[in-house]
Amino acid sequence: MKRALIVRGGWEGHSPVEATEMFIPGLSDAGFEVDIAEDLDVYTDAERLRATDLIVQCWSMGTLTPQQCDGLVTAVRDGTGFAGWHGGIVATFQDSPDYLRMVGGMFLYHPPEFLDYEVRVNREQAHHPIVAGLPDFTVHTEQYWMLSDSLNTVLATTEFGPPEQPATMPVAWTRNWGAGRIFFSAIGHRTEDLWDPAVYTLTHRGLVWASRQVVQ
Repeated sequence: MKRALIVRGGWEGHSPVEATEMFIPGLSDAGFEVDIAEDLDVYTDAERLRATDLIVQCWSMGTLTPQQCDGLVTAVRDGTGFAGWHGGIVATFQDSPDYLRMVGGMFLYHPPEFLDYEVRVNREQAHHPIVAGLPDFTVHTEQYWMLSDSLNTVLATTEFGPPEQPATMPVAWTRNWGAGRIFFSAIGHRTEDLWDPAVYTLTHRGLVWASRQVVQ
């Protein structure tokens, strides 16, 4: 049985407990034994992280100590998967450059109001197991403007900004960091967003995909 560690906390506006609880049944069905940590010092427990196949993080507006950051980044480089959504991944730990490099992106801005926007599956990645068979879909929630880098495999995008000068923004991506796999989705400000069938499928598949890869 694989082991998943949910690390949750930080700003309560992103409902870290309620949001992560949504995905525990699916992880259990996928063969994971699920553990929960609500203290970032878990990232300094090297033995625990070595025994973990997947870290699901939902911790917005946080700060990592150098020891916590080093423990997390080392675990991912050594093969522990890392995954999550929205501000729990890209709107946190912004004083930790090694963390930001690992996840491949950083939140910059969202309009003050919720918007209807289309999420388009990247057809070049249409056979990727996370998005295979998923159609384009529309959500009504925060739309994130982010910085990201070229190491990301972008699975879905959205058009951000006025029609006369739109910018294409990533909505979901994967990347490899050392031996570890990373998955991120920008959607998930509210639990209602995550319950959307397309969003839930995208997110659940991403969590499972990011898990440690065992070499046979």
